[in-house]
Amino acid sequence: MGPDQVTRLDELETVVARRLPAMLNEVRDQLADEHPDYAEFLTEELADLVAASAGFVRRLIDMAAEPDERLPELGSGVEQTVFEEIGRAQYQQGRRVTSLLSAYRVGARVAWRHVSEAALDLEVPAELFASLATTVFALVDQLSESSLRGYLQEQSDAVRARERLRDELTALLLSDRADKAAVRAAAARADWRLPKHAAVVLVEDDNELGRELVFRLEDSCLRLRRPGVVVAIVPDPGGPGRRAWLARALRGGGAVVGATVPLDRLPASLRIAEVTARLRRDHLLSDDPVFADEHLDAIIVHRDDRLLDVLRRQALAPLDELNESARERLSTTLTSWLLHLGDRKAVAEDLHIHPQTVSYRLGRLHDLFGPSLDDPAVRATLVLALAWGPPGEADEIA
Repeated sequence: MGPDQVTRLDELETVVARRLPAMLNEVRDQLADEHPDYAEFLTEELADLVAASAGFVRRLIDMAAEPDERLPELGSGVEQTVFEEIGRAQYQQGRRVTSLLSAYRVGARVAWRHVSEAALDLEVPAELFASLATTVFALVDQLSESSLRGYLQEQSDAVRARERLRDELTALLLSDRADKAAVRAAAARADWRLPKHAAVVLVEDDNELGRELVFRLEDSCLRLRRPGVVVAIVPDPGGPGRRAWLARALRGGGAVVGATVPLDRLPASLRIAEVTARLRRDHLLSDDPVFADEHLDAIIVHRDDRLLDVLRRQALAPLDELNESARERLSTTLTSWLLHLGDRKAVAEDLHIHPQTVSYRLGRLHDLFGPSLDDPAVRATLVLALAWGPPGEADEIA
């Protein structure tokens, strides 16, 4: 490049730098109708944007001087910082990044018009003129990328911060140490509306489909990973249509839904859900999902399987002398007889056996249990021992 061309490029840099305020004001005017917020931003931040755009002009001249060189990337200087912060601000203010990038395209067109006018006035050679055009739009692309990067970083930071606050709120709600003031403060930080009632949903952590269904629940639901399980807090599950929605949303995922309780009783809903999940694993409950409030009797009976096993062994001791198959037949018959209040015909229909077989088995049971089988208190104990599943194989109590 000859001395004359160098001189003209230096003059071009000076002229374009002087035109920067006018250039940005023209961009502002063109944005005023469709993007008034951006126009206002340009007015308020004009001085900073002029300073940042000086780097734009310097790179423009450098590239025009060396058209075969690769366009230098924005460094870690003021240009990148300012335009990344612009992107972050757009996210913080709830604006779409596509609108911001559209505004940059307007800026590119205005910038090129000012640069081309100055270049023509200075009689810049044709090959430099073409290089200037390429450089203007390439540099605007770089500025756009910086703002997009800032926007996405802020979005990612905001999502992480929001999830952390929601995790803290969920852990607080499920703890026994939460007071109302602490919960209100945590909910405000997490931007979560406090419902009057809620329920806990549990799925096992190794249940891939169940985890996916829980994380697909609407955004009003809080979620938290705990050892071995994924927990969700569902607000107002008893509201109109909410139970049917929850059943559809969790169907096929092996989830359990704890009892609906006031918000300060969520630890109790969690404990109920944990017992319910155990009963589902043991095949004592088979709904999918299982709503705990439909099985409170079974949950109460099975809350401590070791105690239930002791009760069963005591109540069913008269059957100990029988072999396994005979004990199973008589236990099944006794259970049906108790639940059908002694109606032998109903027992026969329930077990799909002949009424005479029922009579024979009941006679055998009376022989084994003796007069105690007619004692209401003994019958109540037997119902408790038999009606919510077969005698288990719980470990001996230590």
